Amino acid sequence: MKNSKKLAIDFDGTVVDDAYPGIGKPKTFAFETLRKLQSEGYRLILWTYRHGKTLDEAVEFCRKNGVEFYAVNSSFEGEIFDHSQASRKIDADLFIDDRNLGGFPGWGEIYNIITERIEFRVEGKEVLAYSKMKKDKKKGLFW
Repeated sequence: MKNSKKLAIDFDGTVVDDAYPGIGKPKTFAFETLRKLQSEGYRLILWTYRHGKTLDEAVEFCRKNGVEFYAVNSSFEGEIFDHSQASRKIDADLFIDDRNLGGFPGWGEIYNIITERIEFRVEGKEVLAYSKMKKDKKKGLFW
C-alpha cells in the first residue's frame, strides 16, 4: 500500500549545501531519496525561506534533478495564503530540516527513520536511530 503522508522539506542545507542565495551542491543521496519517497507515495512539500526568483531557481533545480513537489511553501498546490485568516504553519506529517534538534543525520538515516518509523534521540552531538542506541537492561520488574 502506498503512503500518503506529507513531508515538508527545507532546501538550503538539507537538499543542497547551504550557499544561499546561490544553490549549493546536492547533499549526498538527497535527490535519490526524495525520488524514492515519491515513488512510495509520500507527498513532498518544499518548505523554504526562499521566495521570488531564488525560490523559482530552487524549484527548477529540483525539477532538473527529477523531483516535482506536491506543493511549494504551502500546504497544498494552489493554496492561497491570507495571513489575516490563517497561520503560516503548513499541514505536514514530518518536517525535514538541517536545523532539527541534533542536526541533519543524512538522507540514508532520514529514509530509514521515515520508512521504518525508527525512533531516535540526540546523544552529545550525534543523532542516534533506535537501531544504534544502547539498550539499558531492565533492573526490576517495571524499570
